[in-house]
Amino acid sequence: MDSIQERLYPTLPCFGCGHGNANGLRLRSYPGDNGVVTATFKPWPEHDNGLGFLNGGIICTVLDCHSAAAVMSEADRRGWKPLGDAKLCYVTAGLDVRYLRPSPLNDPVELRASVREASEAEMTVDVELVWDGKTRAEATALWKRWRPRT
Repeated sequence: MDSIQERLYPTLPCFGCGHGNANGLRLRSYPGDNGVVTATFKPWPEHDNGLGFLNGGIICTVLDCHSAAAVMSEADRRGWKPLGDAKLCYVTAGLDVRYLRPSPLNDPVELRASVREASEAEMTVDVELVWDGKTRAEATALWKRWRPRT
């Protein structure tokens, strides 16, 4: 089964979720039960924060990009296509990240996202990074409709 990213934007060059970027993370997110989008992410040794844990910037990236999958899937479900020549129908307008505990560098982590509010103008997503049954980081992502300038 293709991931949300591979199905909806397979050539996007985004570092975190774009499968058009051979050097990126190439995150793969899947629709799950009760509207929760899930993914597994395996950190690379290069993602070390200097203390043997997952770097906060990488955590922020995967939370942002995983929330994108939830947004794009919801937009697709509702028929909200990209406008004009835009590659995506929404862009990140805000990301409030909270780091709760250290995240492992050597083990896969789970990502979970759910759309809290959705309108054609904007969406709000709750997203978390979980390992060993505990939330390690969480974020609220605000996404706004991308309206390319003509």
